Order: sequence, then C-alpha cells, then structure tokens
Amino acid sequence: MTNSKLRAVVLAIAASSLAGCATERSDGAPCPPVVAYSREVLERAAGELDALPAGSAIEQMLADYQVMRDQARVCGDFRT
Repeated sequence: MTNSKLRAVVLAIAASSLAGCATERSDGAPCPPVVAYSREVLERAAGELDALPAGSAIEQMLADYQVMRDQARVCGDFRT
C-alpha cells in the first residue's frame, strides 16, 4: 500500500471514530441508506484502487465516500 493510500485509510478511520461522537438528529431528516457490496465487488474495487496513480483524485473521493457511509451508519443507529 502506498503512503498516500495508507494516509487515506488512516483519515477514513479517524473520521469514522469521530463520527461515533455525533449526537442524535433532531431535525427529523431521514438517514440515507448504506449500500452493501459483495466481497467480490470490494476485492475488485481494491484492485482498481491499487492501479490508480498515487494521490489520485478518485482515491480522495473514495476516502470521503467512506466517511459519508460511516456517518450514515451512525445516523441509522440513532433511529433504531
């Protein structure tokens, strides 16, 4: 794993940890659904990510997407 990919993973983990500190929503807005991906799709995506040049914009976008998925999970946890 390259340094930039490692940094993206660490950033996603740190942001996920902070998302767990969120408070319950009070505006009544629905939580977005979190799409489940099969192991095969995740493995394919990981291979495609490894093929990207270090520091690519897509790499950063995927790290941001992971943070949003984690936030949606936390939001859903408050609803149940």
